[in-house]
Amino acid sequence: MPFIPHTPDDVRAMLAAIGAPSIEALFAEIPPALRVADLPALPEALNERQIARLMTERAAADPQWICFLGAGAYEHHIPAAVWEVAGRGEFYSAYTPYQPEASQGTLQVLYEYQSMMAGLTGMAVSNASLYDGGSALAEALLMAVRANRKSKSKRILVPRTLHPHYRRAAHAIIHNQGLELVELPYDPTGGQTPEAALAPYAGQDFAALVIPQPNFFGVLEEVDALTDWAHRQNALAVAVVNPTALAILTPPGAWGAAGADIVCGDGQPLGAPLSSGGPYFGFLCCRQELVRQIPGRLVGRTVDLDGKPGFTLTLQAREQHIRRSKATSNICTNQGLMVTAATLYLALLGPHGLEQVAAACHANLRSLVEQVTQIPGVSRVFNRPVFHETVLKLPRPAREVLEGLLEHGILGGFDLSSDYPELGHALLVCATETKDESDVRRYAEALAGLF
Repeated sequence: MPFIPHTPDDVRAMLAAIGAPSIEALFAEIPPALRVADLPALPEALNERQIARLMTERAAADPQWICFLGAGAYEHHIPAAVWEVAGRGEFYSAYTPYQPEASQGTLQVLYEYQSMMAGLTGMAVSNASLYDGGSALAEALLMAVRANRKSKSKRILVPRTLHPHYRRAAHAIIHNQGLELVELPYDPTGGQTPEAALAPYAGQDFAALVIPQPNFFGVLEEVDALTDWAHRQNALAVAVVNPTALAILTPPGAWGAAGADIVCGDGQPLGAPLSSGGPYFGFLCCRQELVRQIPGRLVGRTVDLDGKPGFTLTLQAREQHIRRSKATSNICTNQGLMVTAATLYLALLGPHGLEQVAAACHANLRSLVEQVTQIPGVSRVFNRPVFHETVLKLPRPAREVLEGLLEHGILGGFDLSSDYPELGHALLVCATETKDESDVRRYAEALAGLF
């Protein structure tokens, strides 16, 4: 029920039951100086029909832009069944469990999610999600410092090709705990982190090396070489990945000779709508040897005395909830609803379906790049393979170009001038499986008309 229709008699009965003289008395603790006596700008009350008409008119007034903007949040097709099921009351309003035996249905959903994420990343263990990709990275770095017995350092190598929002979020969360992020430059020709950029740090003590795949530019990094370099230096390899890309790229568990140690990222592409920036969810996976350092919930499958299967929280530190000052992480509540949607999304698509989505994204991006680079003055900035998105060099400032594309009803991409001013007039563009050839042609024609 979307609302609770309390009658005056209902209200009086409830107040009598709790011994309150009036609803106003329930707010007596709020100081008068903090209370608003009147809301003069609030319009007169409307009935249900009037409200429905008003909201319909306002929704119709919003422009229906075609989206070529990515930069960490991606427009994917979400099968209708995902939110039809996730929106059911038992999922939509359920709180993530505290007690080990609570809510078998919720626990099974988390178990299935963890199983699929472990398979997708090629890792042994997955937790039951975090708040978003940036906080997942911060938790992964804190975990790496705790878990790396071979290092006494709190320094971590972070490529400049990592999402700038992730870098800022990680710094905000970890810098007060004494961790230091050391930035690595990228190759101006290829857009990747070359192994030569690591040479000055060979032999030094670092807890971890962060490896994005693909990186913020959409460029594919030399993940095998970077992973092996980290392990030669006794550092952990922390992968930051796009889960859709893993359908067609080598999973982090198979990078280099031994695989990545920790894998994290944002699960938004797996069934979460853009929704003006959230809510999304972070994922975090690791090798079996590091399982006792992983933050958040882990759900296990077992059998009872009668041999019937059951699910329970496992390896769950009591300090996580109660003795918070002694906890390795205070990640308790997670984005459980988003994880439910991701579980449904992955189950509906299956491995082959997710591979088709990734392949369609790549094909649409190739078509887009082929058409727009025929426009005089427009070219690719980097020459390496990419997935999902790429950087274009423009003859005019990207801000002006994006404003011009908006007039054509197109969200044209992400202006890189603030985060990467050295690239000049550079635009990060993305194409997912939601685009078709007419969309790509419309973008190219609109872009050509601006020069």
